[in-house]
Amino acid sequence: MRIRPVLPSELPVLQEIERAAGEVFREIGMAEIADDEPFPVDVLERYRRAGRNWVACDEAGRPVGYLVAEPADGGLHVEQVSVHPDAARRGVGRALLAYAGERAREEGLSGLTLTTFADVPWNAPYYGRLGFHVVPEDRLTPGLRAIRAREAELGLDRWPRVCMRRDSP
Repeated sequence: MRIRPVLPSELPVLQEIERAAGEVFREIGMAEIADDEPFPVDVLERYRRAGRNWVACDEAGRPVGYLVAEPADGGLHVEQVSVHPDAARRGVGRALLAYAGERAREEGLSGLTLTTFADVPWNAPYYGRLGFHVVPEDRLTPGLRAIRAREAELGLDRWPRVCMRRDSP
């Protein structure tokens, strides 16, 4: 599997990946998450231009997963990581997170952070297996507090959410 910066022509493909990946939420009673629209192309383009939008490609070079991130409080915050269901359980998400972690380390950032659903098996429990730990609410940095507040405004706190962190080696 190859991970590389996304090409401008692939931005709509990222939206398709996110929509497909979101469908599994419908199966666990979280239809609102499945129905949530992916990032607009202009937002994905902003991440791309900033060098913070990467794709994992299959053997034919087609994107099967992607990750977007941005610096926050000395770390690199994963805004979105999505893997198409046809490529699930093949290490795509793990590889994308490893790649982002390496980019963070190269830039002298302290590690990766992300926010996720606490009780969804392929969310917090999965990230825990990849070395992330839950950051207690009283230890959130100002940037992470702002991210959590924005998520609450979007209604994501209808289900338990946590902020997680994995330090750079």
